[in-house]
Amino acid sequence: MRHFSLLLLVVLTLSNTGKTQHNHHNGNGYADSVNKGLIAKDTMKSSPKRVSMETIGNTHIHIEYGSPGVKGRMIWGGLVAYDQVWATGAHNATTIDFSTPVIIGGKQIPKGKYALFTIPGKDEWTIIINTKNKQHLADEYNQAEDLVRIKVKPVKKDKMVQRLSYLIEKNGKDAAVAIEWEYLRVVMPVKL
Repeated sequence: MRHFSLLLLVVLTLSNTGKTQHNHHNGNGYADSVNKGLIAKDTMKSSPKRVSMETIGNTHIHIEYGSPGVKGRMIWGGLVAYDQVWATGAHNATTIDFSTPVIIGGKQIPKGKYALFTIPGKDEWTIIINTKNKQHLADEYNQAEDLVRIKVKPVKKDKMVQRLSYLIEKNGKDAAVAIEWEYLRVVMPVKL
């Protein structure tokens, strides 16, 4: 009986640890507190690593990225150049992992982990899914390794998003991956 009680305690502890980690990934960290206005002034000098994940239908989408802050800087056409490939985060290329095959821009994307890049423009962005998921920023980016590129229109937001954020949203029976930073939002539709 003593061994059973100990085993049960270990299983419950591991189970709760997983839930805590999963909840932390979906928005209880420093960057989310800044974006929600719970921290009045963003004083963090680094770009914290963040994770956004969601399961929609049978598909789990998992995104890892570095989250820089606005901190009074000119973002679009300043810190982030127009018409150049951007890692769409800080430090390393942003990664996106699909647990099942999905369709983006009419192209079938096999389940797996990929790099997500963008080319921001004033009126139109290109969102890129690239096969090489381990890259430092866009230093090693090679267009020949792209699986798909889609064009999207940026939408102006009324409220400032201080820290770069990725949101995975349900879109009918499909999904949408939204990128929000400063006063802009772009969305990549994902057919499940």
